[in-house]
Amino acid sequence: MQKNIIDELTWRDAINQQTDADGLRELTEKKSISLYCGVDPTGDSMHIGHLIPFMMMKRFQLAGHHPYIVIGGGTGSIGDPSGRKSERQLQTMEMVQHNVEALSGQMKRLFGEDANVSMVNNYDWLSKISLLDFLRDYGKLFNINTMLAKDVVASRLDVGISFTEFTYQILQSVDFMHLYKAHDVQLQIGGADQWGNITSGIDMIHKIEGSETEVYGLTIPLMLKADGTKFGKTAGGAIWLDPEKTTPYEFYQFWLNQDDRDVVKYLKYFTFLDEAEINELAKTVETAPEKREAQRRLAEEVTRFVHGQAELEGAQKITEVLFSGDIKALDVKEAEQAFQKAPTVEITAEKKNIVDFLVEAGIESSKRQAREDVQNGAITINGDRLRETTLEIDPSENFEGKFVIVRRGKKKYFLARVK
Repeated sequence: MQKNIIDELTWRDAINQQTDADGLRELTEKKSISLYCGVDPTGDSMHIGHLIPFMMMKRFQLAGHHPYIVIGGGTGSIGDPSGRKSERQLQTMEMVQHNVEALSGQMKRLFGEDANVSMVNNYDWLSKISLLDFLRDYGKLFNINTMLAKDVVASRLDVGISFTEFTYQILQSVDFMHLYKAHDVQLQIGGADQWGNITSGIDMIHKIEGSETEVYGLTIPLMLKADGTKFGKTAGGAIWLDPEKTTPYEFYQFWLNQDDRDVVKYLKYFTFLDEAEINELAKTVETAPEKREAQRRLAEEVTRFVHGQAELEGAQKITEVLFSGDIKALDVKEAEQAFQKAPTVEITAEKKNIVDFLVEAGIESSKRQAREDVQNGAITINGDRLRETTLEIDPSENFEGKFVIVRRGKKKYFLARVK
């Protein structure tokens, strides 16, 4: 028998707060519900931190419920103060629209063309409310003292908050109200920092529609790593869902390199594997951590979900090739992914003696050092270890003549691009 969705989320440790746990469980037992989660288009790609609430939405979808994804074309032009220590820079409406289109494309890829997922843009209804209607119909329902007490505002009072951002919780409340009336949406999901905005919406609906109206809120815990730092950020910055910003190979590697202390938690959060399989993988972390089986499965599942099977296979191939050193097995696109972060040097297209090639590219500091490294077998060119100082390097031989991949020593790679 399929678990109730709330039991499923509880087992996955994916629930932080609920406005009415018993009421929501009962509702999801007796009917297929509509629910929503929003994302403001503050950039043109989501990162893996955004994945957390949308994985929740996907789980609801798989359990037979109807998710609504709200892309905040309206709220994104205002700026959400949640989780922010300072005021946001307002974006131009052109920037907002560009980001709306980019995020909509990402959402379609994540959720597929499933008829049971709807995407809406809150600009469509928020832009139709006049200032006077906003103040009369909605502003009157919000008590300033209550608004000031919400964490999202209270945490900003010392440094200051504009009236624009102060009203954000009213706009998010209008979203919930609109979706409830137009589409019977009864649940809003968000990150832990959205609790104040979510409860504002529920309070407003209760004032307009009556206190018995069945609307609910659920937040997801703040994801912290075992070392106490925030999940999703690395020394190199955010891990993006856009393959142009974070390649599928880097994405795969990010999951593959997770700490043993975190991997089971991430399997619960970010994969659709069932309890039995995750428990089996958890045992391997205890008994054979060196095999990193749980990490490999995590990397496979999340990369497939975000980028698809073909890109997953490409990332696995790059990983194997870098381990074996058989670089010629990579095509141009795969090689560019693999060595994107390697130091890049510029070379010309003509053939050159290996010693001159290494010095002129800046890979070796002197001809003496270059000769020594070549003779000692410390230099590989496109995966071949070359020991003869008289050899010529022809950039046109591999990778469509676009670059030469040089390794010095065991791990130091260079991407020599033909200019």
